[in-house]
Amino acid sequence: MSVATSDLPETRSSSAEKVRGSLARRHAAERRFKAIGMLAVILGLSFVAILFATVLRKGVPAFWQTTVTLPVHFDPAVVKVPPMPAPQAGQSPAAYQEELTAWRTMLAGANWGRLIENALLAELPPEAASRRRDVQRLVTSSERFRLRDMVERDPGIIGQTVTVTLLADANVDIWMKGNVDRSLSDAQLALNPEQRRYVDILNERGLIQQSFAKALFLNVDSRSSPASAGLAGAFVGSLFMMLIVIVLSVPIGVAAAIYLEEFAPKNRLTDLIEININNLAAVPSIVFGLLGAAVFINWIGLPLSAPLVGGLVLTLMTLPTIIITTRATLRAIPPSIRSAAVGLGASRVQTVAHHVLPLALPGILTGTIIGVAQALGETAPLLLIGMSAFVASVPATPLDQSTALPVQIYLWQGNELRNFFEGRTSAAIIVLLSLMIALNALAIFLRRRFERRW
Repeated sequence: MSVATSDLPETRSSSAEKVRGSLARRHAAERRFKAIGMLAVILGLSFVAILFATVLRKGVPAFWQTTVTLPVHFDPAVVKVPPMPAPQAGQSPAAYQEELTAWRTMLAGANWGRLIENALLAELPPEAASRRRDVQRLVTSSERFRLRDMVERDPGIIGQTVTVTLLADANVDIWMKGNVDRSLSDAQLALNPEQRRYVDILNERGLIQQSFAKALFLNVDSRSSPASAGLAGAFVGSLFMMLIVIVLSVPIGVAAAIYLEEFAPKNRLTDLIEININNLAAVPSIVFGLLGAAVFINWIGLPLSAPLVGGLVLTLMTLPTIIITTRATLRAIPPSIRSAAVGLGASRVQTVAHHVLPLALPGILTGTIIGVAQALGETAPLLLIGMSAFVASVPATPLDQSTALPVQIYLWQGNELRNFFEGRTSAAIIVLLSLMIALNALAIFLRRRFERRW
């Protein structure tokens, strides 16, 4: 008995050491787990920061574009058109319109490029007159149409000299921004030595500036004049598609979620529907593009490359997300809310409409906006319904041919004028990301604005 008593302190000491060792190992494991978690967060944020830094570094300079400011003389010897017709007394509207159309046809036939050449030659050395083709290529080709439009708006400027800011050619923009290695041989540079000398002369005279690239937002895509290519057509096409997605997917998705969660009986049929909705949320987006091409274009006969078809395809893709998020929000409402409403005599419909939905509104809005933002950035399904086609116009209706912002980014990324369109692609990505961030910020705002605590 005395031996057992003498061994008791040693036993307690050994147990305490084991406990301390176990606690030390647990604390070390906890510290390692926290360190791994923190490292994962830092790595994730670092990758996001690198992505945004790369896009901003390449895209922000593209919001400024090289322009040439010149005094352009609207020489009557070049713009050989009669005075703009005016309505005459007793003249029918059809006759006046026919006369006006004939005048515009004559106006379009004028050599507007010659006016730009003359304005450039006036600022360059006399020997440049023998190299008119090189001089002409200093300014992007679409600017001649802007001079035509100026005369159409105000025919009185014929014979006058007007200071006009013109877009420089894409190769001039690349040269001025330093996006090309100037040590390359002449055969590897887009501008020949004379053109480079002319650009330097214009720059020394202060005629070349870096101006905000309004064309990026106001113009449509262009193949003949890359410097004037813009996002207007793609932006309007995306707007039409998002309107269709919101109008169709939100009421259908929310109504389906309310029925499945609040009214549908729990049986095999509803279980099958729930399983298929969850599976649809995980289906690759390109599958929805194949479905849209087969059903909406080949079977129903809707026009190719139309925002209506794109909106319908994105609606099908967004519906599962809205249904799942809405059901999760409804499921999070405490059952006591429903019990209290029923106890006070409310019907099932009144309980859902007057008590459950107001409390679930923040979550429904958040899920809906996030689903729409996800649809805004989709590219694969739109490629399969023909929205990758080149469209040089702004769609007036959802049935007109169009493209979308993510598809425009895809097209610019593959353009052969890499040095110029790499910046334009990054600028378009910044515009798209800004829209998606704005939609997510709106979701956060609405959630906090309508959030109710119980």
